Amino acid sequence: DGCGHTVLGPESGTLASINYPRTSPNSTVCEWEIRVKPGQRVQLKFGDFDIDDSDSCHSSYLRVHNGIGPNRTEIGKYCGFGFQMDGLITSKSNEVTVQFMSGIHTSGRGFLAAYSTTDKSDLITCLDNASHFSEPEFNKYCPAGCVIPFADISGTIPHGYRDSSSLCMAGVHAGVVSNTLGGQINVVISKGIPYYEGSLANNVTSKVGPLSTSLFTFKTSGCYGTLGMESGVIPDSHITSSSILEWPNQTGQVNIWKPENARLKRVGPPWAAFISDEHQWLQIDLNKEKKITGIITTGSTLAEHYYYVSAYRILYSDDAQKWTVYREPGMGKDKIFQGNTELYQEVRNNFIPPIIARFFRINPVKWHQKIAMKVELLGCQFSIGRAPKITLTPPPQNKNDERNADFMDDFIHSVKTSLQTDKTTFTPEIKNTTVTPSVTKDVALAAVLVPVLVMVFTTLILILVCAWHWRNRKKKTEGTYDLPYWDRAGWWKGMKQFFPTKSAEHEETPVRYSSSEISHLKPREVPTMLQTESAEYAQPLVGGIVGTLHQRSTFKPEEGKEASYADLDPYNSPIQEVYHAYAEPLPVTGPEYATPIIMDMSSHPSTPLGAPSISTFKAAGNQAPPLVGTCNKLLSRTDSASSAPVLYDIPKGQPGPGSANQLVYQVPQSVAHPTVSKDE
Repeated sequence: DGCGHTVLGPESGTLASINYPRTSPNSTVCEWEIRVKPGQRVQLKFGDFDIDDSDSCHSSYLRVHNGIGPNRTEIGKYCGFGFQMDGLITSKSNEVTVQFMSGIHTSGRGFLAAYSTTDKSDLITCLDNASHFSEPEFNKYCPAGCVIPFADISGTIPHGYRDSSSLCMAGVHAGVVSNTLGGQINVVISKGIPYYEGSLANNVTSKVGPLSTSLFTFKTSGCYGTLGMESGVIPDSHITSSSILEWPNQTGQVNIWKPENARLKRVGPPWAAFISDEHQWLQIDLNKEKKITGIITTGSTLAEHYYYVSAYRILYSDDAQKWTVYREPGMGKDKIFQGNTELYQEVRNNFIPPIIARFFRINPVKWHQKIAMKVELLGCQFSIGRAPKITLTPPPQNKNDERNADFMDDFIHSVKTSLQTDKTTFTPEIKNTTVTPSVTKDVALAAVLVPVLVMVFTTLILILVCAWHWRNRKKKTEGTYDLPYWDRAGWWKGMKQFFPTKSAEHEETPVRYSSSEISHLKPREVPTMLQTESAEYAQPLVGGIVGTLHQRSTFKPEEGKEASYADLDPYNSPIQEVYHAYAEPLPVTGPEYATPIIMDMSSHPSTPLGAPSISTFKAAGNQAPPLVGTCNKLLSRTDSASSAPVLYDIPKGQPGPGSANQLVYQVPQSVAHPTVSKDE
């Protein structure tokens, strides 16, 4: 009568004295016999130990033995208030006996201990919480039986649990470990939050908690997504039930609580059975096999209809014909899951190990008023390979064949069971393969050649573009009169400037300042020779020779002809006149700017005003015909012999202005006279 909370699992468990953590009663005794698999040993760890030692462990004590029965041997006898036992108590065999004796005493909480096989070196007890460990992340082994009424937890997944919560009890609440089996947990510590929510899950109630400095969560496989009830991925036709509740309301309208209404968080009535008994069920077809790790349920969610299911069983099948009731490993009875305690709250239950099936059925065993519920399934896609297909022999003809058939059925069932509980039995299936093994090499070769070809074609295109651009640039630079931008002022000094290429039709010929040559020209040749596409200013001379000059005018013509003058030259070229924006510089030996040349018209007979000329020559005995495009402003200084004295000197060695056989030109007095030979 001295036994308290006790869960003895196949590999681990928890045991405590009666009334723990309160004072145990007087004169009580309890014995626990622990067995694990042969070949393994048992280790025992105390989470709390507080036994009266007033009589030196004579009447109140805890004794541990190797073995069970009369042949057992004692490992140790323990007592004391607040006794701290360092390390673990380890057996020599796979069997251990723990004996608790309580004599006459006035205080003492008793004890709480956990056990496991010796291969679980990181064993902890149900009383350990996150504040007992300083590491930000750690792995521990939780024993079975940590859902204890005297431990509290605060929080829920995925937000986390308060650091004062029991690690193993929170692990059961989160669905990481099973209360009947225990298991490994991977804990992560992080900063606390101001408020912790409460919920009911896996028969563990989490309470609302206040602010804490830290919290902890669990690392899991991640197979906890919803499978399509709430979202509608599962169609209505795949949700069926044993019966449907139909009833008219006060207005006479018939209410039908169909099975497709059993979608979690769906507004409106739930699914409800017409008859409330243990033979009712709600069935869900997942369309193919899925890995189901949990279920969430609620009641009717209608305040006027206070209906909910408080307990249920789970069945599953591959063909909807043969059903299997869910049981925990090592348990000889069906597992009954705790359902709702009211109609609104969502209650979660996890399956450890998970269920692998296509058809899923809920069988209510307890309810409030009527069977009514909404559900959602948790899990993920099932990617583990199926068991190999087994070819069966024809139907048996005698009793021996029937025995063989039974053996084959048992074998198939055992293979399927091992597939569901052991993930490493088969390698995963390869799905959605886009490249077959036979073309793998070709794909690899194409992956190399395609980038190379792209680079080659890109390089060729760039070369062609650059060549085309260079050719156009070269054409554009040929024939230009502009000077380099870096030396526009003194570029021509000491350098030679070549003329742009012209066609044979308009090829230019230098004009020399030799009156002897001018005299041999016919009257028509002079204006024709001088008549060209007038540049706006004089072109530069070549090689510094002052005596040579282009046949273009040295003056900038007017912007246009005046309306009173007509084109009187019948030999004028029809080509449009082209003007340059600025004057090209003269050679180094000459003045920096073009020298004006003025015709001396004083010795000529009176010339009609409508025939002006800018010719720099005067032929003997013949009057040159008028030129086109000339400017009449030059005549303002030479229209009469009686005009004021000219401001320019006559070149040295030349006769006076009255001579008609010589070239007459003048240069400013302020400009140095270049030396020019007569032959030039």
